[in-house]
Amino acid sequence: MKTMTATRTLTVVMTALMLSGALVACKSKKKAAEAAKANPPDGETEVKVMCSGPEFFTDNKVFRANALGESMDQATAKKKAMSNARADLAAAINTKVKAVVDNYVNSREMQNREEIGERYEALAREVVDQQLTGTKTICEKMMKVNSTGNYKCYVAIELSAQELLSAYNERLTSDERLRVDYDYEKFKETFEKEMEKLGKQ
Repeated sequence: MKTMTATRTLTVVMTALMLSGALVACKSKKKAAEAAKANPPDGETEVKVMCSGPEFFTDNKVFRANALGESMDQATAKKKAMSNARADLAAAINTKVKAVVDNYVNSREMQNREEIGERYEALAREVVDQQLTGTKTICEKMMKVNSTGNYKCYVAIELSAQELLSAYNERLTSDERLRVDYDYEKFKETFEKEMEKLGKQ
């Protein structure tokens, strides 16, 4: 009887020691992770960029871009930031639309595929240029640089993928050369597949 009690006591003590050891190890790992965040490597300083981070990434619903502009004049700093953000957004959209057009044209039985592909892309660029005026500002921070007196403006903008698709569809259906072979449902399906890839990144 005494042996069983002793065995049970020993088991309880050993379990308690193992659990406390595991808790200490977890706490140590957590402290190490927090220390790594708080203390960057020697000679390096973490730079926190406003209007930036995962919540400002492009996904399967919207295209997003962020940028900054600096000037002695506050309004000019904002204009530079918006111009840089729109340029980044346009580049990202044009790359994605090129992939959509390539996949769509290759999936269709068309003559002169190369010429038709180029026409689709040219229309896409026109649509993007028009749609950029309708971008939505989702973050804007104006800062003053103490050392220079300059203004720094940080912005993040977005454009709805659905609005872009609608505008592109409208433009394609009004083009006589492309309207004959254009299949909206097939194009939409190709577009949405490409956007889904962005959502998984």
